[in-house]
Amino acid sequence: MTTYNTVLLAEDDRAIRHALERALSLEGYQVIAVPDGIEALAAAHREHPDVIVLDVMMPGLDGLQVCRVLRAEGDRTPILMLTARVDTADRIEGLDAGADDYVAKPFDVDEVFARLRALLRRAAPAPWPAEEETGPDDGSKEVADLRLDPSARRVWRAGAELDLTRTEFDLLELLVRNSGIVLDHATIYDRIWGYDFGPGSKNLAVYIGYLRRKVDQPGLIPLIHTVRGVGYTLRKA
Repeated sequence: MTTYNTVLLAEDDRAIRHALERALSLEGYQVIAVPDGIEALAAAHREHPDVIVLDVMMPGLDGLQVCRVLRAEGDRTPILMLTARVDTADRIEGLDAGADDYVAKPFDVDEVFARLRALLRRAAPAPWPAEEETGPDDGSKEVADLRLDPSARRVWRAGAELDLTRTEFDLLELLVRNSGIVLDHATIYDRIWGYDFGPGSKNLAVYIGYLRRKVDQPGLIPLIHTVRGVGYTLRKA
């Protein structure tokens, strides 16, 4: 594969950083490699990379802090976290910081490549299909009191705008576009990540859970439903 996408890689472990930098370069990426969070922030401001890979545990500013700063600044560059912390609470912390995806250490470099490809594909979403534009004239889509504008990548629930990460938005958009239809796990994995993590993965469940926190807040009618043994759907009741 030959690409010209720029990857900002922040990893304090020299061996891992050099190995991943070489692998990414051979894969066709332009790589900016830095050893800590402070340099990562400086490089993000200076270089404007297409995608960012952050190690969670770094000296100075850790990966979560870097992610929070970038998101607070309005930077929506896709962020992939590298972490040895694989508990659900740790993954949710990363999502809460604004990360789009994560890879657990030790990782297979091909998995890193696959997740980067998926993040970059979603960085420039395809136009909303004309035949599915059944919402208002601005191209938005509505289900109950949820309104999603795909062109602006903005979402409102009960009149209040929701702050979603890139992956959360893509997942919600998929559910909204197929409202009333039960999407199985394999279909969602394929449409959102571009590949299936396997039956033992909790990745989708984590994202659904976190999306529910933002969409189905207390006092609102739940819209995201689990169909046990099958998958998920978004509907009014």
